[in-house]
Amino acid sequence: MNRKVMTLDEFTIQELRNYPGATGQLSGLLRDIGLAAKRVNVEVNKAGIADILGEAGRINVQGEKVKKLDEFANDQFISSLRSSIYCCGVASEEEENFIAFDDEHSRNSKYVVLLDPLDGSGNIDVNVSIGTIFSVYRRLTPTGSVCELEDFLQPGYVQIAAGYIIYGSSTMLVYATRRSVQGFTLDPSIGEFCLSHPNLKCPAESDIFSVNIGYYHLYEDKIRNAIDYFLAKDAHGKIYRHRFVGCMVAEVHRTLIQGGIFMYPAFGKYAGGRLRLCYECNPMSFIMEKAGGLAMATGRQRLLELKPSKLHQRVPVFLGSKNMMDVWQRIVNS
Repeated sequence: MNRKVMTLDEFTIQELRNYPGATGQLSGLLRDIGLAAKRVNVEVNKAGIADILGEAGRINVQGEKVKKLDEFANDQFISSLRSSIYCCGVASEEEENFIAFDDEHSRNSKYVVLLDPLDGSGNIDVNVSIGTIFSVYRRLTPTGSVCELEDFLQPGYVQIAAGYIIYGSSTMLVYATRRSVQGFTLDPSIGEFCLSHPNLKCPAESDIFSVNIGYYHLYEDKIRNAIDYFLAKDAHGKIYRHRFVGCMVAEVHRTLIQGGIFMYPAFGKYAGGRLRLCYECNPMSFIMEKAGGLAMATGRQRLLELKPSKLHQRVPVFLGSKNMMDVWQRIVNS
């Protein structure tokens, strides 16, 4: 087959040509993230053969049992970003505090990265899709200095870029800038991410809703009302389909491609929400909005406007197709 395949490197270089004032730091940073993703992908594909399954024997800052692949992914992404000349520091869901890179190149870099190295790690041992989530912010502290906590605690709407990698039937890297959302699929024959889903847009309408029904009786009344709406036929006899994978990357990826609504409300001991604002909700909300969807923390609170108060802050999140989100808002605000 004779066709032109544009790799991630080629695409980012083309973007530099289209914007002559660009410094290339963001493009370089995305390539470094892609390199770490390829290393993680190799180990994910060997799970069950290599000694990479199971628990690592420690509890992370979230109070969750750490899987061996969690540790491996965390090490790979931090190592790649530390070696990069485009990143001055990183905050990871697996680390209690942010990590500042204190060398000449890092101190003069413009960007910090926040990441969830391996989302959905509870699915590892049963061979269900897992992923990586990342977001990029321009630092607030002066270049030439070591980055500080304030560089990481910025509202989501100021993100420079955000993305995720899904390790599934194929491995994909999807990232959004303020201009567009682009999807790349890893071609194992050449070891490169190739542009496969240019200018992604979330369908405005769908018949899919995603929520953990198991906690239904713990959700507040208005959230249950919204779930009841999607469980029943609408006024036109439309039936909605329920899906829930237990991995935010897989849920959002399906929603981005097929449309729908993804809900992770507050409940029970997670009265403030369960998913992390900085590592999961902000980047995914940024991607969804840039693809034409909506993302909310409550019926009236746009999620990207929240100012984080701490690195591991949790929030409720509701995101997806614009029309379905409009229906959801109308129900919960009634």
